[in-house]
Amino acid sequence: MKHLENIGKLFSKNFIETPLIETFDAGKIVLPTGKIVACDPLLTNDMKPFSVEFPKGDFPVLVHKERDSNCVAYVEIVFGEEKVVHWEMATTSDQNISDLKGEEIFGYPVESGMGGFMDLETQDCLNHLETRLFHRKGAEFMGIYEEFFHEHFFDDNGAIDQYCFVKPEEEKPGNIFAFETGYGEGFYASYIGYNKENKPQKLITEFIEIQVE
Repeated sequence: MKHLENIGKLFSKNFIETPLIETFDAGKIVLPTGKIVACDPLLTNDMKPFSVEFPKGDFPVLVHKERDSNCVAYVEIVFGEEKVVHWEMATTSDQNISDLKGEEIFGYPVESGMGGFMDLETQDCLNHLETRLFHRKGAEFMGIYEEFFHEHFFDDNGAIDQYCFVKPEEEKPGNIFAFETGYGEGFYASYIGYNKENKPQKLITEFIEIQVE
């Protein structure tokens, strides 16, 4: 699978060697259960978590932009600094890699232009927040983006940010990392990098494939 090979070339080290990518430290995501959901928060907020359970705690998130376009090409969660020795496509409980043919992928669809990483517990908090807002506002409810996400994508000067952390429930520790997805709409796969003990070191979603030799 060429996608997997390219991911390995780009991300198996703790730094990226290609000048085609610019990397930004976004902050830390908090994962109370270690069950991670990757989805379009406005479209697939019922997406199942990945089958692999990741470590619990707070972990660095890196945003890798395509330098020429300034668009988000990859988003990465870093769980450890040990050497990655192999990569696998991330799947949910109802997905089986053996069902794929050629360069087919499992992933999630994006229609809003926004993707997200969150813990399963935080996904539940987001869904409850949307329900509460809908019942409270009724016909005036403008959708979860306008009611919750929108303000976080703008800084104090009104400039648009490409990513942000949000908390749907202040009483819970978990947060959501939301971000623009590549050139916008699409279907995007995620990949897990494992160390020699088969423990996850990295989780990456690809939005723009940047080829390296």
